[in-house]
Amino acid sequence: MSKPAAPRKVGDKEALAVATQIRGSAQKLNLVAGLIRGKKAGDALNILQFSTKAMAVDARKVLASAIANAENNHNLDVDALVVAEASVGKSITMKRFATRGRGKSTRILKPFSRLRIVVREQEEA
Repeated sequence: MSKPAAPRKVGDKEALAVATQIRGSAQKLNLVAGLIRGKKAGDALNILQFSTKAMAVDARKVLASAIANAENNHNLDVDALVVAEASVGKSITMKRFATRGRGKSTRILKPFSRLRIVVREQEEA
């Protein structure tokens, strides 16, 4: 006996991609995610391609994965895709230390973030 199949986390006309460990703070990643929310998928890819922000590289990979999931797994039309959701959250934080003068040390926090992108097929009106 196997477990029953898990229900879909998104709607019928939607596809999802998640990156669980993107190196950088959630605040910086959210600035990049805000650039693509509500945009067409093709336009969002172009925005991320030519963005000067370093986090745009990882966000573009996740968006490309969501588009590929929509096309290959859910048979959605790539030209009609819209970024329905781009949510950011905190992941792990690596703790390191730096030695300082007089035998002291300070903490260095190296945060990681999560990015969840949902693309939706939108009917042409």
